[in-house]
Amino acid sequence: MKTLVLFLLILSTLAFRPVAVRYQIDSAASQLTWTGHAEVGTWAPTGTIQLRQGTFDYDGTALRNGRFEVDMRTLAHTDAKLQEHMRSADFFDVAQYPTATFLLKEVVQGQATGQLTIKNVTKTIRFPVALTRSANGLRLSGTATIDRTMFGVTYNSTSFFQNLGDYAIRNDFQLRFELQAKPVRRKQKQQEH
Repeated sequence: MKTLVLFLLILSTLAFRPVAVRYQIDSAASQLTWTGHAEVGTWAPTGTIQLRQGTFDYDGTALRNGRFEVDMRTLAHTDAKLQEHMRSADFFDVAQYPTATFLLKEVVQGQATGQLTIKNVTKTIRFPVALTRSANGLRLSGTATIDRTMFGVTYNSTSFFQNLGDYAIRNDFQLRFELQAKPVRRKQKQQEH
C-alpha cells in the first residue's frame, strides 16, 4: 500500500510539470547587430545580419532546445567595400558557408549555453540573455562576445600575424540580438464524423 501511495505521489508530481511551448522567432521583428574592433585605436565598425529562422522551447520557467539559423550572405555594413571583404574568404566566406547556426542547450540564471557553428567549425559558447514577455509572445535580448579565430577567421589577428600595426583587428566581436518570438500554433486534428 505504501508503494502504491508513493507511486501515485510521484506520478501526480510529474503530471503537474509545466508543458513546454514551442516558440518561433519572428525574423522580420528581430534584429542582429555585429560590432568589430581595431586592435589599436577606437575604430569599431558596426553592421547587421539577418536571422533566417529560429525556434526554442519555453515552459514558463526554463528556455531550452533552441535552433537559430543566421543567413551569412546578409552580413551588411554601410561601406560596400568593407561589406564585401567581410563576406569574402578572408573573413566569413559566405559563398561557401552561407549559414551559421546556434543550437541552444539551455538558459540557466540568465546565461545561455549552446553550440555555435561558423564555417563548419562548432564551438561551445556562453553569453547573457534576458527574457521578457511582450504583447505578442517573448522577447530575447543580449550580447554575445565571440572569438572569431575559434572559427578559422584569422585575418589580421595578432594571434596569427606579426607587425600588423594599425591593420590589426581584435579577435573578438560582439553580436547584439533583439529577438521577438511567438508561440507556434499546433494544427488541430479534424474530428471524423
